[in-house]
Amino acid sequence: MASLAARTREAVRARPFLYDALRAGVVNYTAAARWLPVEGETDAVATALRRYAEELDGDAGLESDARVEMRSGLGRTDDEDALITVADAAYAPDSGSLTGLVVAGLTGVDTFERVLGALRAEGIGVDAAGFAEETALVVVGRRDGPDAVRAVEGTLEA
Repeated sequence: MASLAARTREAVRARPFLYDALRAGVVNYTAAARWLPVEGETDAVATALRRYAEELDGDAGLESDARVEMRSGLGRTDDEDALITVADAAYAPDSGSLTGLVVAGLTGVDTFERVLGALRAEGIGVDAAGFAEETALVVVGRRDGPDAVRAVEGTLEA
């Protein structure tokens, strides 16, 4: 059987929001220990959470050189020159009325997660999203484009 510390880490990894909160240092360890489905004394689980948080890299912030570009007129297409393709859904310019946000200069998936989180927090729906190397593309509704750019730029400047 795995140790209490191992079971606690596994429970945290199954809840990425808690992992992020531990990295940011904003967790009430006792409350989280009561909430997690880990068998053991609450104080022992809280201690395991505290030790795990100490081992994690702190919230390093975002890279300042990332930039956002808005592309209008995206839509679903069969075009082989699509900007993004997921399964059988492809999106290309001059194919519809959606807006694409090209976010260049990202250094990792952490920032991509924050971009998507910023859009979720603003209530902006995402039709498609992808990340490769240092660039992300997020497809949103036409009317959401300007608000999406502001939300993403705000996240990148934070």
